[in-house]
Amino acid sequence: MIKKALVGLVLLVVTYVVMDKFVMVSYTRQGESVLVPDVQKMNYDDALGVLRSAGLSGKKSYNVRYIRDIDSNTVIVQRPVPGSEVKPGRTVYLVLNKREKPKFSVPDFYGRSLDEVRQVLERFDIALGDVQVQSVYDPAEDGKVLSQSVAPKTFISSGSSVSVIVGKAEVIETVRKIPVPDVLGMSLKQAREIIVENGFNTGNVSYEYSSLLVPYTVINQKPAVNALAEPGKVVDLTVVIDEE
Repeated sequence: MIKKALVGLVLLVVTYVVMDKFVMVSYTRQGESVLVPDVQKMNYDDALGVLRSAGLSGKKSYNVRYIRDIDSNTVIVQRPVPGSEVKPGRTVYLVLNKREKPKFSVPDFYGRSLDEVRQVLERFDIALGDVQVQSVYDPAEDGKVLSQSVAPKTFISSGSSVSVIVGKAEVIETVRKIPVPDVLGMSLKQAREIIVENGFNTGNVSYEYSSLLVPYTVINQKPAVNALAEPGKVVDLTVVIDEE
């Protein structure tokens, strides 16, 4: 009987110790909570130290998109967010910048506007480099890309740059042409007056003998009658004479 009583007493003590050291502690911790500290913008190792001091753990994860000028070991975002109440031992996910710069396949920008090119490059964190201008005479090429520094379908890293040459339409000056007046059969003096009055200049005068035509009249002109020519054009004349 005494032996059984001693065994029972030992079991009771053990049960009490287990309840006091484990069960009650676990029950008590269920009601505990800690505030998540702000470890954003910290170095990853430093952030882990802060979390451990607060009774929490940290786990590394990476951002989906590469962010330019952000070190790959710097905490960008944390989950749960700073100030959240969580249970002790909770894991806080620390989001770091993507390690490798993403590759980008350069499209063919020929015929696209400069604004469209700039928007495409910005989406992939590619800088627009030098923009050169080249004269074009086709209105359809005005303001459009004619060539690019990086060939289409070439893979480049985020943060790189692409330069382009853009067309600029030049104004083509059209010269108005007017018909050459008819001075055939006129005297040399009269022909010269008519030519000047119509916006042309008189040129060389040559003479040709004929016993049939009226002497000292114009029998030929160059450019021909009613030919279209630019104002100021020289008109050469041939005058008939009756003596060789």
